[in-house]
Amino acid sequence: MSNDRGGTRLGVDVGGTFTDVVSVRDGELHVVKTASTKGSPDEGVLDGLEENREIADYDYPEVEFFAHGTTVTTNAVLERNWAETALVTTDGFRDVLEIGRQARPDIYDFEATKPEPVVPRDRRFEVRERLDGRGNVRTPLSTDDVQEVAADLAAANVDSVAVSLLFAFENADHERQIRDVLESEIDASVSLSSEVLPEMREYERTLATSLNAALKPVMDSYIGRLEDAIRERGIPAPLRIMQSNGGTIDADWARTRPVNTLLSGPAAGVQGAAHVASLRGDSDVITMDMGGTSCDISLVQNGEPIISTELEVGDYPVRVPMISIHTIGAGGGSIAWVDAGNALRVGPRSAGADPGPVCYGRGGEEPTVTDAHLLLGRLEPDRFLSDELDADIDRVEAAVEEHVANPLGLSTTAAAQGILDVANSNMERALRVVSVERGHDPRDFGLVAFGGAGPLHATALARELDIPRVFVPRTAGVLSALGLLVTDILHDFSTSMVRRFDDVDPADIEAAFESFEGEGRDRLTGAVSEDQMVLERSLDLRYVGQSFELTVPTPDGRMDAEALATIRERFHDAHEQRYGHSSKDEPVELVTVRLRARGVVDAPTLSPATTEGAPTDAIREERTVVFGGDPHNTRIYERSNLPAGGSFEGPAIVEGSESTVVIRPDQHVSVDEFGTIVVEVSS
Repeated sequence: MSNDRGGTRLGVDVGGTFTDVVSVRDGELHVVKTASTKGSPDEGVLDGLEENREIADYDYPEVEFFAHGTTVTTNAVLERNWAETALVTTDGFRDVLEIGRQARPDIYDFEATKPEPVVPRDRRFEVRERLDGRGNVRTPLSTDDVQEVAADLAAANVDSVAVSLLFAFENADHERQIRDVLESEIDASVSLSSEVLPEMREYERTLATSLNAALKPVMDSYIGRLEDAIRERGIPAPLRIMQSNGGTIDADWARTRPVNTLLSGPAAGVQGAAHVASLRGDSDVITMDMGGTSCDISLVQNGEPIISTELEVGDYPVRVPMISIHTIGAGGGSIAWVDAGNALRVGPRSAGADPGPVCYGRGGEEPTVTDAHLLLGRLEPDRFLSDELDADIDRVEAAVEEHVANPLGLSTTAAAQGILDVANSNMERALRVVSVERGHDPRDFGLVAFGGAGPLHATALARELDIPRVFVPRTAGVLSALGLLVTDILHDFSTSMVRRFDDVDPADIEAAFESFEGEGRDRLTGAVSEDQMVLERSLDLRYVGQSFELTVPTPDGRMDAEALATIRERFHDAHEQRYGHSSKDEPVELVTVRLRARGVVDAPTLSPATTEGAPTDAIREERTVVFGGDPHNTRIYERSNLPAGGSFEGPAIVEGSESTVVIRPDQHVSVDEFGTIVVEVSS
């Protein structure tokens, strides 16, 4: 191994099918995709590390940065494979988890069932205590009740306990007293709502705390195994874990706050896309990550992903801060079918990776989006299928004819085009959800397409939405892993302080901010220098009587009457943009005080793409490709041979090792200095 170069940075993203390992050293990027190991994802990580180390030629002791995106908590929630958990709550609130918001999964289904509560009723315990809405003690905590609950928990042999008391976000003393007793009496981890999610809304706060408690032993076990393994290999860099909010935290914090990692992998992809766009000076983009079974869509404005606290993971609404990602069941494996009304549908059912699309030759019998691309000439089976798979075009045509063309009276080509049109229509609606429906004009944004299937559809979608340009990174297939290398360290702090804005004392807000800032600096100390710490203040506001709020950044400086007036005006403007109207004469209400402590990470500098040769040198062949039902003689480019600074016109297909880019007729293509393909879209 060579030891005369700089340190190595590692990003490892674990997906359902593949584990991606990206290393950067002296600007050189090395990528490895290895099979994920279900049940023991750390084994797949170690396999990928070893393969990457061999091809990139570095020693483990030279690793100076190691960030990891994981699906451990996501899978645990989806499969309900978590620890035996108990809940301790205020007397009378035992059934909050069961009652929820009384929202029906399907309003027209009389037999619809709500998801099972995270904690079953026989492990939910009550204690006598009561605080009022300002945190003042109405009923002191019953120490006898706490001791009795501790004895019951010891007998129940639970692994973890959630404590969620009424109005604990205003006064955490009772929750802390309960924790002190439980930690002295039983062998179980304890999660407090006043630490996990110190915000109003009993159901959401109790649910987030219960999920955190249920996931703590799962995450602790996984991180423990992984840390032991990487230390045995001599990797000195601290392990950092990707959060749902678009930032990383150290492994110890991830062990105590696993609920903050539920969208770890998708969040890294959005950050990677934002970084690729920022290199070109584009700060406003829509990101589109399309794989085999789903498509994740998000929006980045002013260089930062939009953050939401209103997302669902599986069957559960989780109100911790997450990058706002809208997911639909549209991927390369989405199955095309004709419904009872003789209408063509695509998805959400997917062929997955096994058996996969018909063209995989693994026994799949129903046509998919990937099969449609193949029939229209956009994919070359010898290029995108592995050596052990052998596409049978006749079987693909037969499947499309049987399931789509014949029932609808269409030719095979028209049926394949119809499959793509319907799939694109589904994704177009999803793109509108994150843009138009939230007050953003798609014409003001670029579209960053990644994942194995995203670049196949992006140019058509951009044309329909009048998005001016599409960006396809050179690492489109492993952008989540690359995103881990450019992601800042983030810690979010919040507390609800529900009161009329006219009654707010600026000193109270300032005191809350200063407390958060002190804790934020403490958490960042040792990870970054003082000048790399950025503290971002904001408030959640709403009109009195509303049920949901908007997050508004505060002006620089201390909180005073002038600052509050500025914040009020910013809220009116934000409401106007989001909902199309504002009511400046209506009273405003403060809901939550928020602070984000950011440790800015220096992104690695990647070697520029090659400038040697001309685009014509990258032409591998020409073949007939169908666009909009019409055949076109189309040049096929080898992506690895496209030089930076080169340009060409569509129609064209650019084939790479990780993804294929479709360029439609009348679209112009250029390759920037970073190897990103930029498609100028014509309407």
